[in-house]
Amino acid sequence: MESKQFGTRILVRLDPGDEVVASVMRACEEYGVKLGMVSGIGAVGRAVIGLFRTDTKVYIKSELKGAFEIVSLLGNVSTMDGKTYLHLHANLADEKHQCFGGHLNEADVSATAEIWIDAVEGGIDRYFDEKIGLNLIKF
Repeated sequence: MESKQFGTRILVRLDPGDEVVASVMRACEEYGVKLGMVSGIGAVGRAVIGLFRTDTKVYIKSELKGAFEIVSLLGNVSTMDGKTYLHLHANLADEKHQCFGGHLNEADVSATAEIWIDAVEGGIDRYFDEKIGLNLIKF
């Protein structure tokens, strides 16, 4: 992983074998980002994506293996209990151009990934909402 800051924006380049979520987390911690937006593109060979079932309040996770393009990586940065908290979603396309998407739990870079972190001044914390079953933004 290599990165460089441009004003309030940070460009992160990931290399083969880098894990996307952990790398974005590390970049946010290194640059002190407490609030921001994440976007990116790239290629991965393995990913774990999830879907939150509102009826059971359980995440259903699926592991994808093969050649996938990150068609879109979107998310945000906040904090929870004083620690960096990422909420990332991704659309991944296979060689037949079929897309798979959901909450991004893990993804291993196969070629490269180019990720922008747009830092915003300030901070927002999260709390666990028992009724909904998710970590919600607390204003």
